[in-house]
Amino acid sequence: MPKDFPRSRRVADEIQRELAEIIRLELKDPRVGLITVTGVEVTNDLEHAKIFVTSLNPQATQQDVLNGLKRAGGFLRSQLAHRMKLRLVPQLTFVYDESVEQGMHLSQLIDQAIAEDSKHPKDE
Repeated sequence: MPKDFPRSRRVADEIQRELAEIIRLELKDPRVGLITVTGVEVTNDLEHAKIFVTSLNPQATQQDVLNGLKRAGGFLRSQLAHRMKLRLVPQLTFVYDESVEQGMHLSQLIDQAIAEDSKHPKDE
């Protein structure tokens, strides 16, 4: 196996796919609706996984989303254990990923700047 694709990255990719499906189909907590798993980082020893999530629900606060996921952490980990063939399922830590919201904000700022610029006639 090439050095640029270690086992921890393969496990992280699989955890991301499985968690997205479990959250979408099996998790019934209303605080965790419309969640996107944006990334997963797994330690080299595969004991801990940091799960990056973002919410597409404008009414949900970051803290509500993280509390709902923390509360469902045991369920999510047990579901991962059933779906994945690992000797040890990593401990899950959830982190809210603000990069999507920051990207949307920057896009709005760029659109505003373009609109402002188009209002001013060009000097020639």
